[in-house]
Amino acid sequence: MNFNHPDKGGSTIVVKTMCAFVFIAFSILWLYTFQSDVLAVAQHVLSEGHTRYDRLVGALLITAVLYMLQLLAYYFTRLRKMFHALTYLPSMLVLALISDINSDIDRHFSLGAWWWVVPVVLLFWVALVIVARQIQTYERGAGNFFSRRMWVNMLVMATMIVCVAAVGNTNAVFHFRAHAEVKLRDGLYKEALAVGNRSQESDASLMMLRIYALSRSGRLGEHLFNYPIVGGSDAMLPFGNPSRTVLFPADSIFRYLGAIPKGQMTTRSYLSLLENKGKASPAVGDYMLAACLIDGDLDTFVRLLPKYYELDGNLPRHYREALTLYTHQRATPAVTWHDNVMEEDYADLQKLEATCPDATERKVRVAEKYEGSYWYYFEYVKAMKFKE
Repeated sequence: MNFNHPDKGGSTIVVKTMCAFVFIAFSILWLYTFQSDVLAVAQHVLSEGHTRYDRLVGALLITAVLYMLQLLAYYFTRLRKMFHALTYLPSMLVLALISDINSDIDRHFSLGAWWWVVPVVLLFWVALVIVARQIQTYERGAGNFFSRRMWVNMLVMATMIVCVAAVGNTNAVFHFRAHAEVKLRDGLYKEALAVGNRSQESDASLMMLRIYALSRSGRLGEHLFNYPIVGGSDAMLPFGNPSRTVLFPADSIFRYLGAIPKGQMTTRSYLSLLENKGKASPAVGDYMLAACLIDGDLDTFVRLLPKYYELDGNLPRHYREALTLYTHQRATPAVTWHDNVMEEDYADLQKLEATCPDATERKVRVAEKYEGSYWYYFEYVKAMKFKE
């Protein structure tokens, strides 16, 4: 067979240019915007922390390598007409492979099903190439932007793009964690707090990272319960179970609080030990108070609060909410505290609850106005509902 029938006027150049533009644009955007933080975590783990992934350089370098792979595929297949887009399949396959990083890569790296998917797809691709070359021998016609040849190639490119997006790791919490760790590593605490701040999806490790960022930003007592709380106070520090870090050094959190622990212990034991040994940093106070609130331990919270704060109207919001709740739940409270604004707001909450006898409806209506408050967390977050 003779495959040397070049189109007069270079009609295949438009098709090849469009395919190249679509691939390069997608690859750079996909790697730079969606996969960059996940790839940073993967490179950190696989290099054992010896190398650092650069978002822009990584996207450009990987795209360049994948494009060279496409040129190699084109050199061997010579598909330049109706099915030129098939020359991008090996590159798209590699892009899909590096996008499908398992969420627990720090614990074990696994290729999953890729060890057999890759050879099967490549065999299927070879078969398609053989058929496409047979068709190309007899194909005639122009290859301009509005031609059938162009839109067949664009359809093939779109199909491969959808497949890459479908098989890539789209676990929202994994992406949130990776992005937050990158921001914390760079000292961008407010940016770290903005990661996934409108999503209710979270885990213990992400909660721990947010608590650290809140503390660094001086907002732990104001905004802690604006984020989902997963686990008890033991999830506040990276002892490995249930919370851990991958890219951001866990020791950075411990050094920020005062000292690196020598063994496993609970969060509250560790914070108390720091204070007893005189190694506690100023951040330990808010960590300790936050731990009490997360555990629903209002009595210990009230006992410790005067140690760190003057009991006046300048207390952080969650501390004022907790004090108001405490004084309403105790017949003989250990502290005397009153805030007219808090009292009025809490009275409105109780009135709202009284108008909703159905528990499900009551939770929904309270959430509309009070979600993000310590009151809502204490009374309505089912996984962490502490009622005394």
